[in-house]
Amino acid sequence: MLIGLAISAFFIYLVLPGLHLPDVWHSLQTANYWWILPGVGTYFVGLWARTWRWHYMLRHLKPIPLTRLFPVVCIGYFGNNIYPLRAGEVIRSYVLKRKESIAMSSSLATVIIERIFDGLVMLIFVFLALPFAPMPVMYRNLVIVLTVFLLLATAIFIWMAARPERMVSFYNWFASRLLPQRIRLRTDDLYERFMQGLQSLNSSNDVFMLFATSVVIWLMETVKYWFVMHAFPFEVNFIVLMLMNGLVNLATTLPSAPGYVGTFDAPGIETLVAFGVERNIAAGYTFTLHAALWLPVTLLGGYYFWREQLRWDDFSKAKAQAAPPEEDERAAVGAESAQSLEISKLKEG
Repeated sequence: MLIGLAISAFFIYLVLPGLHLPDVWHSLQTANYWWILPGVGTYFVGLWARTWRWHYMLRHLKPIPLTRLFPVVCIGYFGNNIYPLRAGEVIRSYVLKRKESIAMSSSLATVIIERIFDGLVMLIFVFLALPFAPMPVMYRNLVIVLTVFLLLATAIFIWMAARPERMVSFYNWFASRLLPQRIRLRTDDLYERFMQGLQSLNSSNDVFMLFATSVVIWLMETVKYWFVMHAFPFEVNFIVLMLMNGLVNLATTLPSAPGYVGTFDAPGIETLVAFGVERNIAAGYTFTLHAALWLPVTLLGGYYFWREQLRWDDFSKAKAQAAPPEEDERAAVGAESAQSLEISKLKEG
């Protein structure tokens, strides 16, 4: 929490000294906010695509209609937007367990895969834009680090899904040598359920579908950037907005204050300034875009949160359930899981 606040404060410090707040306020006063409406509509098309992607990833665990899954996705956004450290990713897995009886460790595996594919698409946006829209220097190192990390993570998860028998051997070797039995009683079942969640990557067709849907999702969000741009007196190429979208969302993977304060705004403003947009107008646009992305889905997610009769302490419950369970609660399950792992080893032999 404190790390996130510090990172947000740092990004705000980077951007505020160069702004003349009366000019920023003037740009906000003179904006044509009607352009936000088609932008919000486009954004929700992308949100339905995001819901379909999660439905596709969960189908091997349980086929869930989009109409039942969409509120859960919105609740996840609500949690991300008002709670630090992307708590919404955990709370939506918690709600999914309550509503559909899918283990949290399995659904969290699909959430991690979502984030990896989102990051890869953001990097593709950035690299596609580079020949036409050079990247601001201050974000180049961040992009390089995230590129290496995301490509490595993608390769590891695809390998884990494609070679589960080798992963079983590796886990058994690691657990038998380094984990006390008390710990294994907590981790064996979580491991098995997590591997179940990774099965959405077990074929090239699945990987392609997830990637293609991720591209659609983020193109829809970039179209929203384009609509909101028309509310302000500047114009940049769509490819610049793709670059801005990529840099902004890569920066928001960092810990930050709730709602991505600072980590969203500073990269957005600096990207536009690099392409000739007056700084105060760029700030007015970025602040408006941030609010237009944050407010509608947060309100809708808050409504679904209330409708599900959730409470604030459910965030703590979700976090507790995402962690390994206590020995006295899961000893029997852990023993059964250990036995199934031993059977897997015998089959390999």
